[in-house]
Amino acid sequence: MMAGVIDELKKSQILELLAQGKRIDGRAFDETRELIIDTDAIPKANGSARVRLGDSEVVCGVKIQPDKPFPDMGDKGIFICTAELLPLSHPSVETGPPGPDVIELARVVDRGIRESHMIDLSQLVIAKDKSVVGVFADNVVVDYDGNLFDTCAYAATAAILSSKTPKWDLKDDVPTLVEGQEMDVPVTTIPVSVTMGKIGNHIIVDPNADEWDIMDARITITTDSDGNICALQKGGDEGFSLDELLKCGEISIKVGSQIREKLKQVKGGN
Repeated sequence: MMAGVIDELKKSQILELLAQGKRIDGRAFDETRELIIDTDAIPKANGSARVRLGDSEVVCGVKIQPDKPFPDMGDKGIFICTAELLPLSHPSVETGPPGPDVIELARVVDRGIRESHMIDLSQLVIAKDKSVVGVFADNVVVDYDGNLFDTCAYAATAAILSSKTPKWDLKDDVPTLVEGQEMDVPVTTIPVSVTMGKIGNHIIVDPNADEWDIMDARITITTDSDGNICALQKGGDEGFSLDELLKCGEISIKVGSQIREKLKQVKGGN
């Protein structure tokens, strides 16, 4: 994501430090950058969050509205997650349709939340096969410094946890808002993605932009509140050995539980 050109001097410095068991910003290999979560960032949204992971910053807004169910899922509501990078987020970002990196970003975040069954979509049905409630989480990247997968995932999760959904009844086949009635979005678990980069033989958590630029491979693993792995995405030119995959799985569970404690502090996240 957002791979840029890194000068050879800095690359050599990063590699030399990794060989010494150190990282360029002083973190441990399994340590994330500081995570700051602020909710209610968009007053007119049904839920929203502004998340900073180090110097990467994402704002996510949730819109909730009636929609037609998918043809084969008439007994469940809808969840869709999107992502967008603003040109101000990084010099390499230009206006126009999203590229493959941004499409992958949205899909990875969407899959992590969807496959964890975070939202009980069966409770978001107005009338079976006719009308359901749609939950749409839109991530906007305003500052890039590596690892947008986790930054967007935490923003979307926090925004959902802070959301309230209105109530609708079906009258004459038209969803009609019930005034003065709303509830928390029905949440069953809190998914947490943990992205790790492989540089040489080293596995590092939450790569910053410089580390991201020289990674040989990356992997994003999402766990639910019980520590079960529910989604995984691999990227980059190189692969992971079985031992490395097992190590990444263990790291994702440990680091995920730490991040989850911060997300639990969001309204509705208990």
